[in-house]
Amino acid sequence: MSKVSHSELIDLLNQDLSREYHAIIGYVVYSQVLQGVQFMHAAGELEKHVALELNHALIIGEQIDCLTSMLAEKNEILSTRAKAIEMLQFALNTETEIIRNYRERVRQCEDLAEYSIAEQIRGILIAKQIHQNTLATALSKNATTQCEVSKNKVEIVA
Repeated sequence: MSKVSHSELIDLLNQDLSREYHAIIGYVVYSQVLQGVQFMHAAGELEKHVALELNHALIIGEQIDCLTSMLAEKNEILSTRAKAIEMLQFALNTETEIIRNYRERVRQCEDLAEYSIAEQIRGILIAKQIHQNTLATALSKNATTQCEVSKNKVEIVA
């Protein structure tokens, strides 16, 4: 981990905000298109995650506004996957990436003595880890399955 400037932190937080927008859109879409008895519970959980993700976006946006009044408007278009497993795996990979980034962001904020921002992000991390666990459980027949995090993706390992 390298130290970042306030300007770099703002850019990174804007990237995090974009990922939160992506998660909101993804959970709305995925909760509606998941079909089949085996995914009914997962679809319901994803619906619940939408409000949480919106709250995360508001928190991150507020922190960016505290540092500067420049929120990024860039957002990528969500691509949907044809199969439920692929959608859930994509959502799991996204949550895992967000968790990794937010852990880094906490360290960066503390390096810049931005302790209140670090605390806000810690609160989001708790919810993100719950989302990650929900998705991992939906993808695995064994509820005690662990997520193995590689550089580019998450694999479910029994």
